[in-house]
Amino acid sequence: MFRKLLTFLREDEAATAVEYAVMLGLILLAAFGGITALGLQNGSSWNNIDSELQAAGFGS
Repeated sequence: MFRKLLTFLREDEAATAVEYAVMLGLILLAAFGGITALGLQNGSSWNNIDSELQAAGFGS
């Protein structure tokens, strides 16, 4: 098992696979960060709208 792993890591395709894996990880990290930031901002906007509606006598 260990020998197969070493052979895989020494091959040129292995370097390409590792590069793609790192690139995919960075893309996912950026996507999750953007979605989280957008979600927090969106939630804040909806909370502000809810507060304004309650202050005007609408809502629960």
